[in-house]
Amino acid sequence: MNKKIILILLMFPILLISQTEKKQDVWEPFKFFIGTWEGKGEGKSGVSKVTKEFQFVLNGKYLRMITKANFEPQEKNPKGEVHEDFGYISYDRSRKKFVFRQFHIEGFINQYVLDSISEDGKTIRWVSEKMENAPPSWKVELIYTIKDDNTLEESFNLGMPNRNFECFNLNLLKRQK
Repeated sequence: MNKKIILILLMFPILLISQTEKKQDVWEPFKFFIGTWEGKGEGKSGVSKVTKEFQFVLNGKYLRMITKANFEPQEKNPKGEVHEDFGYISYDRSRKKFVFRQFHIEGFINQYVLDSISEDGKTIRWVSEKMENAPPSWKVELIYTIKDDNTLEESFNLGMPNRNFECFNLNLLKRQK
């Protein structure tokens, strides 16, 4: 009986420490993005007005992103163009990595893996690991850069075979209140 009491007394501090340790929130680097953003874009498809929304869904297990870009008419595309995409970021516990699946109105599906987060947490880089309905040798890089508390830059970059990534579209977005 005394051995049981001694064992319980020895284990009690360990149980207290494990209860008071704050579990790290894997979603912390992405909380900045939550909300609605609007701004301008520029790139291969021309100049656009962009809206983007980030929201946690399904009990906070996924981060959903919805984008709509209205491209102005231009010589190559006199009617203009509307681009839409949506995506979900999930945390793959087995790989201990974030995965971002992005579905485009044009039929492309990009699956990215989180490549890096800068030391200051202001630059997040995704790199495609799989693409559907695109030439097999293409790759995509998506970079989010936090400019200030209410400004976000998004760079969508394409990599062709034997070439470095080139900016396809650059968006500068402002947080909406």
